[in-house]
Amino acid sequence: MNIGLMGIGAVMALSAAGSALGAGSAGMSAIGAWKKCFLQNKPAPFLLTAFVGAPLTQTIYGFILMNALRGAMDKMDPWVIFGAGVFGGFAMGMSAWFQGKAGASASDAFAETGKGFGNYILVLGIIETVALFVMVFLLGIIG
Repeated sequence: MNIGLMGIGAVMALSAAGSALGAGSAGMSAIGAWKKCFLQNKPAPFLLTAFVGAPLTQTIYGFILMNALRGAMDKMDPWVIFGAGVFGGFAMGMSAWFQGKAGASASDAFAETGKGFGNYILVLGIIETVALFVMVFLLGIIG
């Protein structure tokens, strides 16, 4: 068994799991915020879907890193591939999860006030930067 293959699978699985947790958290909050709007006869802002979808990009980063790790299999020690996959996937997954939690708060705040969308997106972008840094730095190491 090649331990490197487990790392290649782990990066995709862990980044996608974080995306699911993040999108799920933000999605539940968006639904609750829409319900409050409906109960108050206020328009339900469609923009909340941006907060829900934000964590999904970490799955794309995991896919990019997975393909790079697969391409590096013949050139690198399998344990390095394993470590990059597990720890990189975990870091990207955590970024997605907490981006979703921040998106949940943003959904509640924006639906209630109708203000601050740009500020909330900025916060989500900062959290996303963690996943981008992980991907880029690991691509540099394996490249």
